[in-house]
Amino acid sequence: MEHRHCITGSHELIGLGEHAHGDSALADARLELFTRLVEGGVRSIAFESDRVAALIADDYVQGRAGTLDSAAAEGITHGFGAFDVNRRLLAWLREHNEGRAPRDRVAFHGMDAPLEFTAASPRAYLEHVRDYLGRDLDLTEPCGDDERWSRTEAVVDPAASPGDTPAAHRLRVVADDLLAALDAEAPRLIAATSRTDWDRARIHATTALGLLRYHRQAAQPLEESERWSRLASVRDALMARNLLDIRATEAERGPTAVFAHNIHLQRTESRMEMAGMNLAWSGAGAIVAVLLGPKYVFVAGTLAAPEDRHDTRADTRDDRSVAGGGSNVDFGGADAILRAGDGEPTLTPARPQPE
Repeated sequence: MEHRHCITGSHELIGLGEHAHGDSALADARLELFTRLVEGGVRSIAFESDRVAALIADDYVQGRAGTLDSAAAEGITHGFGAFDVNRRLLAWLREHNEGRAPRDRVAFHGMDAPLEFTAASPRAYLEHVRDYLGRDLDLTEPCGDDERWSRTEAVVDPAASPGDTPAAHRLRVVADDLLAALDAEAPRLIAATSRTDWDRARIHATTALGLLRYHRQAAQPLEESERWSRLASVRDALMARNLLDIRATEAERGPTAVFAHNIHLQRTESRMEMAGMNLAWSGAGAIVAVLLGPKYVFVAGTLAAPEDRHDTRADTRDDRSVAGGGSNVDFGGADAILRAGDGEPTLTPARPQPE
């Protein structure tokens, strides 16, 4: 699959979207495109998965620890590790990296957090940072039982959320102080441990802060459409920050490809209908697009509908809707469209190219 007419050497963050999660012809085409991009210099992938959990997957693909089963089950969250195409991705990365120098290996990152319709307790993440810093800090009382944070009601019912309690406010201060200490003491900490250990502690700290922000938003008694839109906004802002941090880490080694749903990667405002509500927010792609400018490219993925499988032109109506699949859809300001169906997949510019 030729890609250089759509993805060039100037692109440092390459969003490879999909219209739906799961095994499909599109998922296979995206994996094939990714392997071509690695041949061209891409040295990392950011996957729509919890960033801390993804450290397990990275350990596997780097050959440090774990098995394919554990990497898929524990290193890819939101249930996506069960899909065959994602297991094949991990296996391919492991094989590709074997015998290569560290600078030439492909790293696996997560871009998400342990949240969506539920959200984890911040306790384990804060304890990791506390232990790394060697602090004597008892988090038992402010954190309380993990289940009060992680139960579904804590997100769907503002009255059941612990996110706006005095204990939660205290934990946000603690998390911020721990993150500040990581930065302030970086020279000593990295010398005593390693840059990898410091990076991982920082990922835990930012995840804890992200969880506390999400729980705080979940506690707000707003009209339901506005409430869920704001939760989506908090989540995607965290994704965007993770992507920018990943690029800072990977800048000297090569570009980063991103595997996520189109709705998180599109340039225009994200919109979604859910349980009779109309949600709208700025997705991670919209955020990084304005911050990175031409360094970001968004390839929307779609299954070709029967009537347009022989028509490679994209419908580029900018009605600011969800980047989806099939014909007559808006692709969220995409730069290119990856279509897959019964025949060979196609990658085409989303807009007419100058002669």
